[in-house]
Amino acid sequence: MRKRLRKNLSCILSSGDASKVYNSYDIIGDIAIIRMPCASVGIAQSVAKAIMGVSKNVKTVLAQESPVAGDFRLRRLTHVAGENKTSTIHKESSCVFSVDVAKCYFSPRLSHERMRIARMVKPNETVVNMFAGVGCFSIIIVKHANPVKVFSIDVNPAAIQYMKENIRLNRVYDKVTPLLDDSKEIISNRLQRVADRVLMPLPEKALEYLPFAISALKASGGWIHYYGFEHAKKTESPTEKVKLKVAGTLDALGVNFEVLSVRVVRSTGPYWFQLAADVHIT
Repeated sequence: MRKRLRKNLSCILSSGDASKVYNSYDIIGDIAIIRMPCASVGIAQSVAKAIMGVSKNVKTVLAQESPVAGDFRLRRLTHVAGENKTSTIHKESSCVFSVDVAKCYFSPRLSHERMRIARMVKPNETVVNMFAGVGCFSIIIVKHANPVKVFSIDVNPAAIQYMKENIRLNRVYDKVTPLLDDSKEIISNRLQRVADRVLMPLPEKALEYLPFAISALKASGGWIHYYGFEHAKKTESPTEKVKLKVAGTLDALGVNFEVLSVRVVRSTGPYWFQLAADVHIT
């Protein structure tokens, strides 16, 4: 799709204007989100027209004008073309998710990662999702595995409201429990030693929250799926840097562990990577 987009743009934009356009864009439901902070409104509208020509299901194009930031992981979006809206229904892995991209964090780029984790969950596990957003990891796990319960935590009230709607849409009432608050507080007060598996899909805070993930695990141990951002030059290994960082924190906590795998999930910028580490606590 991106190759077709670039080909379409070459017909309507000069090489100078085309250089201001990011090669990648996200499609969430029938909304496309483009990133072009230095481009004019005219260029943005040309890109939107090309995307809507390539992807017939896209009804709205929004431009991202700021990085994802803040406790709620939001970004500033402006309407470029099509219907003026920010809410949509996104389909993924035989599940449906209602989301407002202006009020909640959502990334379609983690679809493979969500299914990868779901396939690792064993029958009758209890899972704690520390940064659940609108519930994608949690609901996909329930639909494709057989956990006893997934405690699904988020600090954003809007995300919790959409999570509740998604629980209803996917009919997982008895399996997914939505919890509104900082996951530090929820785990400290309600979820000590309950989990076989803990998810930490918030790279900005995962290292800080790692001690609370440990305290959520059962005394017999379990799994932690840690996500982090790492900067690595060409001569450095981002996977080794994350492994050393996680190992240093766990050593300081005095727990027995094994970092069984670290993988690059995606590139997020020049020499910046998002990585996932699967850690077995024994």
